[in-house]
Amino acid sequence: MSKTVAVFKRENILRYPRLDTVLMVEEAIQKAEEYPTKAELLRSLPKKMMYQTFNTIINYLEYSGKIYIDKDGAIVWIWNPKLVEKYMKRPDLSWRKEK
Repeated sequence: MSKTVAVFKRENILRYPRLDTVLMVEEAIQKAEEYPTKAELLRSLPKKMMYQTFNTIINYLEYSGKIYIDKDGAIVWIWNPKLVEKYMKRPDLSWRKEK
């Protein structure tokens, strides 16, 4: 079992976040003027939530390639759907399956 699957296993998570909560965190990261740390981001959210739920969202966003957390703990929004679409249309590029 991969590390990622282990992180999202049912017994490791008490509560899965609702979609509106995930979207709220995504929006807060995208609209941040500076790159926040986890603690700064959690404090800045309009609604309070359990830290475990927040951590689950951050882990999901990092796993899905939407954010990057640098060595100083700054959270950076990196997802760019227009760029992905551009590269998906290129015939000279192909997908490689992981082993």
